[in-house]
Amino acid sequence: MCETNAALAERYRGNDEHAFATLVRRYQSLVFGVCMRMLAHREDAEDVTQETFSRLAKHLDRWDPTRPLEPWLVTIAGNRCRSFLARRRHWQSLSATTEPVSEASRQAEAADSLREEVRLAVAKLPRRQREAFQMFHDGSLCYAEIAARLGCPLGTVKTLVHRARAGLIEELRQRDVIAGRAEGDSSTPTTSPLSEANG
Repeated sequence: MCETNAALAERYRGNDEHAFATLVRRYQSLVFGVCMRMLAHREDAEDVTQETFSRLAKHLDRWDPTRPLEPWLVTIAGNRCRSFLARRRHWQSLSATTEPVSEASRQAEAADSLREEVRLAVAKLPRRQREAFQMFHDGSLCYAEIAARLGCPLGTVKTLVHRARAGLIEELRQRDVIAGRAEGDSSTPTTSPLSEANG
């Protein structure tokens, strides 16, 4: 029987590097798929996949083990991709790029398309979920800060953020923006850009 994500996270917090390596193997295809879809360039996607897992290792203590890991991990990957694209636009504005215009245009179009799909999915979330989600992921506020701003208990904020993530993932799956993996499938992840959130 596969060890749960929560158990692996607990082992990693106890300085068990093998536990984190297991998480990386479990979700590498998932994260790479998200990065590839957003960046449309294999080497860039590989770099940002590595950056995503570095981010996960650094902030794994922020993850609530009672919640699915997949939506949170996908959000990290998406944020890293957006940061990468912003840096790339900045670099290209400073010097002439050797990348063919057609390829650059294709990548920009793919990234813009995905950003628009995500924007539309976020816009469909209930207002309180959307506010909490944007404060947490876009504003980088902690749960306590969001609770203070919204005037609600800490547990309510965690629930709002979790439901927003789950709703966002489900909306993107329904729109065929991302693919899914059947719940309870313990086999090696496929190259689908997103697996279905457990629970």
